[in-house]
Amino acid sequence: MTYKDQLNRKLQLNKTPKRIVSLVPSQTELLYDLGLEDVIVGITKFCVHPKHLKKTKTIVGGTKQIKFQKIKNLQPDIILCNKEENTKELIEILQPIAPIHISDIYTVEDCYKLIRMYGELFEVESEASSIILKIKQERKQFINKIKGFAKPVVAYFIWKNPWMVAASNTFINSMITEAGFTNGFKSDRRYPEVELNDPRFKEIDRIFLSSEPFPFKTESIEELKLKFPKSSIEIVDGELFSWYGSRLIESYRYFEKLYQ
Repeated sequence: MTYKDQLNRKLQLNKTPKRIVSLVPSQTELLYDLGLEDVIVGITKFCVHPKHLKKTKTIVGGTKQIKFQKIKNLQPDIILCNKEENTKELIEILQPIAPIHISDIYTVEDCYKLIRMYGELFEVESEASSIILKIKQERKQFINKIKGFAKPVVAYFIWKNPWMVAASNTFINSMITEAGFTNGFKSDRRYPEVELNDPRFKEIDRIFLSSEPFPFKTESIEELKLKFPKSSIEIVDGELFSWYGSRLIESYRYFEKLYQ
């Protein structure tokens, strides 16, 4: 059978994959929620949901650095990657081992497409449709609750030293909009470094410090309060802004609390 991934690359599979290596934490969680725990053989050290997988599956490294021989020894039928999470060099190294499916996510619609792809790839179409339906229901309920309300302008920090924010052409930017906010740095691309004296901060209503990839602590809140005394500053759950797949079901419930 011939399949395509989200980069429009063709994958040739002779059978439904029964040995999966996932190099993307959010996709590992999605596999589990699709009922595929038994066919997952390898995951990264960052695949923390559900927690017990790190005790029952082989850890093959991280998302940027992997243990090639460990993955080869697992004899996977397929390796799941992501354009942003995994480097081009890493994917090239892995190509001799097994077919590689690469996701490319910028919007919630992209998430739906990936879930459908996995449903077809792993013959769990019903489970995939169920997850998509739940996400759509949560999304619709949230949109209806905030309809007509103002959209506060936010700065979403992902890193410190240097300070970096999420800007346009990122899934986080899309999720900021989904959550009912306006990204104050949407005119920039990807993850720019910013100076705290950037004039755009004068228009910022709320400052979000993501819980990942940089582990922001309360000291950073205090530091920024001195610089921006009029802005609301808080640490937000980075997983619910940047993980796609089944976690989106929780995202909209979280956005409701955050928006209030």
